[in-house]
Amino acid sequence: MFRFLFVLLLSSCCFAQSSIASAEAFIAKKAFVSAENEMTSFLESNPNNLKAIELLGDAYSYQKKWDDAISQYQALTQKRPNNANYHYKYGGALGMKALTISKLEALTIIGDVKDAFLKAAQLDPKHIETRWALVELYVSLPGIVGGSFSKALDYAEQLEELSQVDGYLAKGYVYEYDDEPELAEKYYKLAIKVGGSVTCYEKLTNFYDRQNEPEKAINNIEEGQQKLQRNAMHYQIGKVCADYNIQLEKGEKCLKTYLSHHSSRDGVPKAWAYYRLAQIYKHKANTEEALKWINKAIADLPKIEKFKEFKASI
Repeated sequence: MFRFLFVLLLSSCCFAQSSIASAEAFIAKKAFVSAENEMTSFLESNPNNLKAIELLGDAYSYQKKWDDAISQYQALTQKRPNNANYHYKYGGALGMKALTISKLEALTIIGDVKDAFLKAAQLDPKHIETRWALVELYVSLPGIVGGSFSKALDYAEQLEELSQVDGYLAKGYVYEYDDEPELAEKYYKLAIKVGGSVTCYEKLTNFYDRQNEPEKAINNIEEGQQKLQRNAMHYQIGKVCADYNIQLEKGEKCLKTYLSHHSSRDGVPKAWAYYRLAQIYKHKANTEEALKWINKAIADLPKIEKFKEFKASI
């Protein structure tokens, strides 16, 4: 009898592990509907499995089903109120929902978003993602509903204690949106000096882009490419050249290099490089080549409206 119960429990445990592993594999492959179906079915007979609830919430989040994700993450915070990551995910899903509804409606849930992030930060003094979320939240909110650059800087300081690179990037972000570009540039450059990652170079590039300084952006990416030898930076150079109609020969060469060395780790799909090449050829008044590359972009990603709009403009 005991042996039978032991075997039954063991087989049940193996089934749970197998189902969880399947859902994780589906998410890794971006098969989010399959992950959703796997966890929905599993939870029918295992309604209190926290990992399954979290994975179902994740599957919903990847599909931008924010109400469904909120429901799962909220359940987790109720079952394990002292788990910082559950509060962080709950706040994140609420925040993403706020971006999809009217500003008036969003005001009704902003307090819950902030409460969830603050709770996560309180529960885990080393939770980097939560502190980043609070930096972005306090920067993006108007002062009348709780926005505050000084509070954002407080969390940037906390980030710096946990990770110097994250702290510098966060300070750059705060100062940029507080209209202090010199300080923003200083901290973005410090992040590069300390971290030197692709992300650091991208943050400074995007800053220069927003400041309408494309030449500085290109110089920054080229410096990063020389140091890091990352193919993704070829795309970034091509993007700036295409967007600003500058250094078109360099942009064309970099985009074609990006395509010839492209792999899944580069992040940006080939279709976007095709689109940037179409932009460059349009700038060069080469309609035939522009149409050739935009057609390739549309063939790869037919649902991107921006590609279709660009084709119509040629």
